[in-house]
Amino acid sequence: MSQQPLLRRAFALMTRNALQPSIRNTVQRRLASGEMPKLTGAADNAFNRERMAVKQHAQASSDLWRKLSLYVAIPSLIIAAINAKNLWDEHWEHWSHLPPLEDRIEYDYMNIRTKKFFWGDGDKLSLTPFEQTLL
Repeated sequence: MSQQPLLRRAFALMTRNALQPSIRNTVQRRLASGEMPKLTGAADNAFNRERMAVKQHAQASSDLWRKLSLYVAIPSLIIAAINAKNLWDEHWEHWSHLPPLEDRIEYDYMNIRTKKFFWGDGDKLSLTPFEQTLL
């Protein structure tokens, strides 16, 4: 019985120590990724300078696209959704003033059909024969 708390404590210590360096490394990498080290000595050559220039350009580009996504794309989507909702409401507000479909006049030029549709008459949208027999 005395081994149970000991095993539990050892497991907790082992998992805490195993996870701690990986979290610390991730945080350190995130914090260190913004600054570029100064090249000195043998490391200061054309290849390394070009790599650093590419890295700085990639960082600036990713910052630009992140800002565009957050500050332009998301508000634009929200504005478009509000506009669509307003148009939808206006459409159904207009339809509420019209008489019911059964009371409307059917003119000769409406629903002209010169040939049959492959699913039967044009009044049903169902394509399955089973659903057509139910109607």
